[in-house]
Amino acid sequence: METHGVAYRLAIPLSTYSRLPAAEKEVLLFLSHVVREDAHTLYGFLSREERNLFETLITLSGIGPKTAQAIIGHIDLSSFERAVMAADTRLLSKIPGIGKKTAERLVIEMRDKFKGKAALPPTALAEHSLVADAVHALLNLGYTPAHAQKAVQLALQEKKEETDLARLITSALQKM
Repeated sequence: METHGVAYRLAIPLSTYSRLPAAEKEVLLFLSHVVREDAHTLYGFLSREERNLFETLITLSGIGPKTAQAIIGHIDLSSFERAVMAADTRLLSKIPGIGKKTAERLVIEMRDKFKGKAALPPTALAEHSLVADAVHALLNLGYTPAHAQKAVQLALQEKKEETDLARLITSALQKM
């Protein structure tokens, strides 16, 4: 990244990379400067919310900058929050670098951070369960969490009232 004649090396999540504009275009990134005994590293994010989540994640026990970056790069923020609030360790453990124990610790430690937000209404919980099941099915078929979530969301946009899991998965597979 270059700004005012000075070039910087930034570490960015995969999701940020895929959303960057064409080369030579101006872009606004929200930075986090992480200082370790052996390095000073800049991490860049396209949204303030991603940066804030990154900074929260690296304060947790056992979560370093690379793991936090992997979380943000492989799952969108709303899906991450829903997974934490629903204690969906199965979805979280599909993220590279996150095992079962780390996923459980994430749920426990991040739940308190998300508590200030309103709880999901019962209909949203039922819809979330359907979405989560569809995403899990796609993950088991070998799709990445980001691709699975995107396909399911696209399928839901097309068929807003879908309540059948098999039809939702079929529609999501057609969106892949």
